[in-house]
Formats: sequence, structure tokens, C-alpha cells
Amino acid sequence: MNASSWRTPAVVLYCGALVLCISLGIRHAFGLFLTPMSAELGWGRETFALTIAVQNLVWGLTQPIAGRIADRFGAGWVVSGGAVLYALGLYFMSQSTTELELLIGGGLLIGVGCSGTTFPVVFGAIGRAVPAAKRSLALGISMSVGSLGQFVLLPGSNALIQSVGWSQTLLLLGGLCLTIILLAAPLMESGQSERRPALPLGMLLNEAIRHRGFWLLSLGFFVCGFQVVFIAVHLPAFLADSGLSPGIGATVLALVGLFNIAGSYLAGLGGGRYSKPLLLSGIYTGRMVVISIFLLLPVSEWSALAFGIAMGLLWLSTIPLTNGIVATIFGVENMSMLGGVVFLFHQIGAFLGGWLGGYVYDAFGNYDSVWLICIGLSVIAAVLNLPIREMPVARLAPGRA
Repeated sequence: MNASSWRTPAVVLYCGALVLCISLGIRHAFGLFLTPMSAELGWGRETFALTIAVQNLVWGLTQPIAGRIADRFGAGWVVSGGAVLYALGLYFMSQSTTELELLIGGGLLIGVGCSGTTFPVVFGAIGRAVPAAKRSLALGISMSVGSLGQFVLLPGSNALIQSVGWSQTLLLLGGLCLTIILLAAPLMESGQSERRPALPLGMLLNEAIRHRGFWLLSLGFFVCGFQVVFIAVHLPAFLADSGLSPGIGATVLALVGLFNIAGSYLAGLGGGRYSKPLLLSGIYTGRMVVISIFLLLPVSEWSALAFGIAMGLLWLSTIPLTNGIVATIFGVENMSMLGGVVFLFHQIGAFLGGWLGGYVYDAFGNYDSVWLICIGLSVIAAVLNLPIREMPVARLAPGRA
């Protein structure tokens, strides 16, 4: 039997989806550590928020590099290396007693680890393994499974923090992260010589920066990063400040993950049938409406749960659509690299959303102005995505895009 005959599209899809499940599940649990770590170590909220902001910025800066390596040599090695760095970062974060130690572990190491274990690299492997007609659906399915990790690990992490403490919980999550190495085996793709080669880096970047749709897509994705990280990091504290029990924040974020399973699947399914830019515009408009209603209503347990459900349907459903547009316009051979560049804009937004939330709270004692920024950015992103056209660049024959 051929050594690679077991590496079917279904196996690549399922293992890639489980990688996302673990990696994203752990990442979305970080907001639960803000209050206990800050209280025990005597830090303001800006310290932890800055660490998460740096993590997202490092993740974004290293993502195009990880994507380029994956495009040229296969995703499996990148995923394995990322898992090791991710686990090391969780270990150093668990042992942190100073702000610098937290920044190195939770910011630098985990940031680089995320660049090897999340959607741009994994989506590239899946996009190259499945037929073009099923690509959007496959990306939606993998993102749905990735959201399952958020649903499971958020309440699980919260229970562990309450029972064994934040430090031990981070160590246990680091052990879970190492299981990604086993799941990376099916993602060990063949070399360039056996598949259509990636373009030279200079030619690829020049083609992208001259493409109007690439800039519109990237700027819209900036908004997604700002909103997602601000909410993931600061929502539990915001709800606690409003008088709700500490566990409600974990429950709401778990609901976000649960309903994002449906949201991501439907986005992937719809992306194969309808205009992806139009769907993206609709998602950002939906976020504007949901956040506005949440802020207008009195904060209660029921309004928080409803917010989690509604936001979950819109949470990461942007990701399969955004990466699907990149694949359609520029081809799957360069998907991880260019998806990583678009994702850099997402992470710049994530840096600002995570850090600004902590800064504004420490300065003014509330998150009001950041919530308003989230609403305004939704409107901008909805408008930016409307002019994007899903047409392959000139070097690609329409039948191969």
C-alpha cells in the first residue's frame, strides 16, 4: 500500500479540525485567567490584557512565515512545532511571578505556537486536500469542530481553576496541547515537486498588494480580530463587574463556542452557494445589531446568555469565508501564506482590542467606549466587504481557481 494512501481528504479534514478544536479551545479560555491571576499576583487588568494583546500581535506577525513554510514543505511539521511552542508557553505562563515572565510565556511563546496550530496553516492543508467544489463546506466543518473546543474547554477550564487553581490548570492545558503532535501526522503533505508549486515570495506579495479586494478583505478582518479578542478577554470581567456570578462569564463564552459550531458550518455551506463577500457584510451587520441590543438592555443573566447565543452564530463564521475568498482569488497553493497575511490584519485588530479593553478599564473604570468602538467598526467592515469580487487573478485558469 502506498505510504500516503491512508491520507484521504476525510482524514486530513478530521485531524485538522481536531487540531483547531484543541488550539482554539485553549486560546479562548485565556479570559478566565484574567481575574484570578491579576488578583493573586497584584497586577492591574492592563498587565494581563497587554500579554494577550502581545500574544495576538506575535501570532499575526509570525503567521505569514508559518504559512509560507507550510505552503512549500507541508503543514504537518509546522503544526507539530507550533504545538511544542504552545505547550512551552503554557508552562512558562503557569510559573509566572513577574510581568516579564508572563509576557514571555503567554505573549511570545504562545503567540508563535498559535501561528503553527490554527486556521491559516490547517486550512491550507485542508484546502489542498479536498476538491474545489467542497472547499468552502470543508472549511466550515473544520471551523465548527474548532468551536467545539471552546464549548468544552471553557467550562472545563473554569471548573479546574476553581478546584486546582490557575497555575495547575495551565499545566494541564499544556499537556493537552501536546496531543496535537499526533494529529499532525496526516497533515505531512508531499513536497513541492509532487504538487503545484507556490509562487516565488516577491511575485506572490506583489500580486496581492496590487489587488484591491485583498486590501478590503484584510481591513475587514482587522475588525473581526478587534471584536473577538476584546469580547473573549474582557466579557467575563464585564459581567462580573455588572454583578453577575463569576461562572456566568465562562458559561456565556461556552455558548459562543457552541453556537459558533452552527454559525461556522452554515457560513461554509452558504459560501459554496452564495457570494462570500455579501455573507461577510451580513455577519458584520449582525454583530452591530447584537452588540447594540446587548448594551441597550439591562445586564442580566438572561441578556448575557442571549448575547452569547447570538454572538456565537456570528463569531468565527468570518474565517471560512475569508480564507475561501483568498483561495478563490489566489489559489490553494499559496493559501496558507496569503491567508496568514490577511490574518496579520486580524491580529493587529486583536492586539488593539485586547490591550485597549484593559487600558480603558484601568483608566476609566468601565468598558463603555470600547463597546461603542466595536459597534462603529462593524459598520465599517460591512461596507468594506461589499465591493470584493470573487474572481481569480489572471495567472489562474478559471477552471483551476
